[in-house]
Amino acid sequence: MFEKLSKKIGFTETEIYVVLFLAGMFILGFVYVEFIKDDTPTENKNFDYTKEDSLFNYYSNLNPEYNLEDSSLISNLEIKRRVLELSDSFAYVKKDISSLAEKSININTAGINELSMLPGIGEKTAEKIIDLRIERGRFKRIEELMDVKGIGEAKFNKMKKFLYVQ
Repeated sequence: MFEKLSKKIGFTETEIYVVLFLAGMFILGFVYVEFIKDDTPTENKNFDYTKEDSLFNYYSNLNPEYNLEDSSLISNLEIKRRVLELSDSFAYVKKDISSLAEKSININTAGINELSMLPGIGEKTAEKIIDLRIERGRFKRIEELMDVKGIGEAKFNKMKKFLYVQ
């Protein structure tokens, strides 16, 4: 039956199944909405937010009428200051790599401080370098640093002129 229909319409058998499925779903949806679904209106609920509003106003305004010695108020104000003024608490300091000479850091003996002086290397990455060095024993080539997670080819190329292996 579907083969004859598909030849008359020009659809494949799969397309006819899809169209029939969609038509069936449409009919089921119509029957549900018209005959099964309960049309009684839902009751609207009113919420009273006056308590929350007063707490918001209390903690968000710095008025003299509030007790500034209240430790919870002070801690909340301090948190807001830190969040809103990140420049006070976090400062990005660009590394001064002009003090580094070429081939000045031996990666088999350097500590965290020396490795952190390299461009693109922070304390965490320096720790990862040292962990890999301990795991392998020693580095045989400086290219082995690219095995450290967080050091790719671009970062390695920036720092390779300062490194040597001994």
